[in-house]
Amino acid sequence: MLEGKALIEDTDMPVKMQIQAMASASEALDLFDVIDCKSIAAHIKKEFDTKFGCGWQCVVGSSFGCFFTHSKGTFIYFTLETLNFLIFKGASSPL
Repeated sequence: MLEGKALIEDTDMPVKMQIQAMASASEALDLFDVIDCKSIAAHIKKEFDTKFGCGWQCVVGSSFGCFFTHSKGTFIYFTLETLNFLIFKGASSPL
């Protein structure tokens, strides 16, 4: 089962959404070569935009750093196979 393969590093997502994130990542790894991080991230972003509304961001890779602001309850960072996955919905800023 997927839970044995994925290691959640940090999250504030509801459990149901966490499961969707890991399932989307697993599906993307089945569809694309592990070195095609851009296509993997695009696949996950598209799924999350469709299921949970627009504005999702996804970063996939073996080594990256970032700093971002996200909407509460929409952040997950996990490892699956050899890749790290960061999925979040950007916070809207006041004008």
